[in-house]
Amino acid sequence: MSALAGKRCLVTGGGSGIGSGIARGLAAAGAAVAVLGRRRAPLETTVAAIRAAGQVATAVVGDVTDEAGVRAAITAAAGELGGLDVLVNNAGVGGPNACALPGPERWSEIVRANLDGVFFATRAALPHLADGGRVINISSVLGRFGVPGYTAYCASKHGVIGLTKALALELSPRRITVNAICPGWVDTDMATQGLTLMADGLGVTVDEARRQAMAAVPIGRILQPEEIGAHVVWLASDAAAGMTGQAISHCGGQVMW
Repeated sequence: MSALAGKRCLVTGGGSGIGSGIARGLAAAGAAVAVLGRRRAPLETTVAAIRAAGQVATAVVGDVTDEAGVRAAITAAAGELGGLDVLVNNAGVGGPNACALPGPERWSEIVRANLDGVFFATRAALPHLADGGRVINISSVLGRFGVPGYTAYCASKHGVIGLTKALALELSPRRITVNAICPGWVDTDMATQGLTLMADGLGVTVDEARRQAMAAVPIGRILQPEEIGAHVVWLASDAAAGMTGQAISHCGGQVMW
């Protein structure tokens, strides 16, 4: 029997990148999956791929930065699925924002999406989430250490880890586990944008920037979204029922604690 047969899962930011990999992994493990995001077209692409494999998926449009809007979207998704067993808070944005260095003024935009959005989506999902369920938050290795020029991103991803730990305690009476995954470099459009900015800052090609980035990864390669998806599947399964309040680095060895 599939590891998640009969489970009902919601993935925010599920239309592309890591979110799409997570949604496809959950569906392949037997779950019915709702993907939530701001743009319908990418969501429908993910849903079509899942359905083409004979699995169950639906799309719901919503913006995690809009508290009332995401509540309505999650309520609609939960209604279509008949409830929720797993919430994956993946939606977020990347890019630079500095405090002491020149750069774009994006503090509110980044923190609103990456931290407030996790809070809003979780609070909206909790009335629909079954006891014994799962909340899985996608943080980052930049929730473990700092990078100059990425103040807002680092702060928001550190915040996700703190939220994870507090929420794990709040939800323990309902046997709902709450954990975070901290990915490193993953082969997504966001990573490509980051490598492009890195290349521009160093005055090198994107290929050279990628080579330098991978030199800091002990396994020497970029991860694939499906690898993060497989990790989420495990955390959503019965095998991980005893794990809560943890932030787990999945980063090829960039962080070893």
